[in-house]
Amino acid sequence: MSEPDKDTGGGGGAPVVPDPPVAPHRTGPPQTDRVVFGVTALLTLAFIAWGATSTESLKSASSTMLDWIIKNGGWAFVLSASGFVVFAIWLAVSKYGRITLGKEGEEPEFRTVSWVAMMFSAGMGIGLMFYGVSEPLGHFGTPPPGTDPKDAAQAMDTAMATTLFHWTLHPWAIYAVVGLAIAYSCFRRGRRQTISAVFTPLIGARRANGWGGQVIDILAIFATLFGSAASLGLGALQIGSGIKVLGWMDSVSTTLLVVVIAVLTVAFVLSAVSGIARGVQMLSNINMVLALILAVFVFVVGPTILILNMLPTSISTFIGELPQLAGRTEASSGDKVGDWLRSWTVFYWAWWISWTPFVGMFIARISRGRTIRQFIGGVILVPSVVSLLWFAVFGSSAMHLQDTKRLSGETTSEGQLFDVLHQYPVATVTSILVMILVGIFFVSGADAASIVMGTLSQKGSFEPSRPVVVFWGVVTGAVAAIMLLIGGGSGDALTGLQNLTILVAAPFTLVMIAMCWALMKDLRRDPLIVRGQKGEEVVELAVIAGHERYDGDFEIRIGPGNGAGAGTGGTAGAAEEGRP
Repeated sequence: MSEPDKDTGGGGGAPVVPDPPVAPHRTGPPQTDRVVFGVTALLTLAFIAWGATSTESLKSASSTMLDWIIKNGGWAFVLSASGFVVFAIWLAVSKYGRITLGKEGEEPEFRTVSWVAMMFSAGMGIGLMFYGVSEPLGHFGTPPPGTDPKDAAQAMDTAMATTLFHWTLHPWAIYAVVGLAIAYSCFRRGRRQTISAVFTPLIGARRANGWGGQVIDILAIFATLFGSAASLGLGALQIGSGIKVLGWMDSVSTTLLVVVIAVLTVAFVLSAVSGIARGVQMLSNINMVLALILAVFVFVVGPTILILNMLPTSISTFIGELPQLAGRTEASSGDKVGDWLRSWTVFYWAWWISWTPFVGMFIARISRGRTIRQFIGGVILVPSVVSLLWFAVFGSSAMHLQDTKRLSGETTSEGQLFDVLHQYPVATVTSILVMILVGIFFVSGADAASIVMGTLSQKGSFEPSRPVVVFWGVVTGAVAAIMLLIGGGSGDALTGLQNLTILVAAPFTLVMIAMCWALMKDLRRDPLIVRGQKGEEVVELAVIAGHERYDGDFEIRIGPGNGAGAGTGGTAGAAEEGRP
């Protein structure tokens, strides 16, 4: 196969090669892409300066753009998210599921337990801490528009189904699509570890490594930066709330939140420069143990029987209501649904999409040696089950306390988890544990984001230079502080985080759709698939020749033949034999 055909996906009668080249670990010093790094850095610093000097004008501009996107493009988020679910599941069950992300027969780089822990911590750990109580409780108290639960039991079912819709199949399918495309491109095809390299079969190697690829990588860095900053803001809000609940401070000021952001930023930068094997893997394993301890504690001291009952009930309700949940748009139910979608579904899909460059690339980085079927099954099913268990424990406990009027009435999302814990024994200990979990969850996710932004800035380097990683870590902290300031510190802060995340994620949705197209072009030309097609063609020719020559009374044997051109149809003559 010629090099142009390899790069563009052209050519039809190419010979079958044993295995595609596999990307080596680059041993030389990383080379910074001055265009990608320079343009992204300048625009980001300009955003920080704008937010620091004129917060109100930035808030006004972002709100105007957001309103337009939600009104005119909310359907695109809803439709594309469901499309990614279908695409990922189809790949897993199709013939492409057998393809290895690396050499044929290559063993996975990380143990399965560590693999799951790392991708879960990077993918949504801090989000579960923030929304594990507040979302089910919010839907329980104010059911989504278009639903009409008759009693508290039905309200619980609806709340859990809506929450699972936002946290299980769809987000992890979104991650899986990007992660799979990058892992296949890098480990199977031997290309650079960048988002732009995935587009080689569509636009060719020259454009993928040139200005076209640079635009794609710039969009990926922006999405990663703002998605990580939003998570840092959520973490700061929740830690600040914990400090207030424990009585360490009377109120949570913007200054306190900025200090929390600064401390977390220093922590994740230090973790990032230590690398994946040391920093990320260790923190992820620690966090999974601490999260398990907290969940088991609440399960035991909380409404245990209700939690067990909610597991099958919530799954059944989720499956039954999935079509209606996936198809809900402003056009179908009016302005009230539009406002609800903006705060929930559209924000979530935009948030997951904004995280896909770094979570997808990070999952790809730790998934070498797994098959496509193993990859999709692990990335979608395992975290979805963990999310189900987490929401069943914390969501059911919160709704039960609310239904029995035992909660104190905390209204902020960041404070409701602490409100639940204070209804159970050793509340001070568990509250401190929550703050530790939030901090480590963010550090284990944000250091991965810093490494990914460094990788994208340095032409796919597996180990980006420390100064670049540190730069992106510090900038992430600064952007998080600006996003909180736009939202008004502790007042409307969550709205400010949500608005900017949706704005940045919008263009990357188009990039993801194109990635699916590029991945399919690659998969159709994978050596494993081509070998299978050639084998099917040979058997088909042998069957046709056997019917013609022996009138159907023949058998096919696999063995050495007489070389090309022997018998009817070339190889067919060597594959068939008439019966005596």
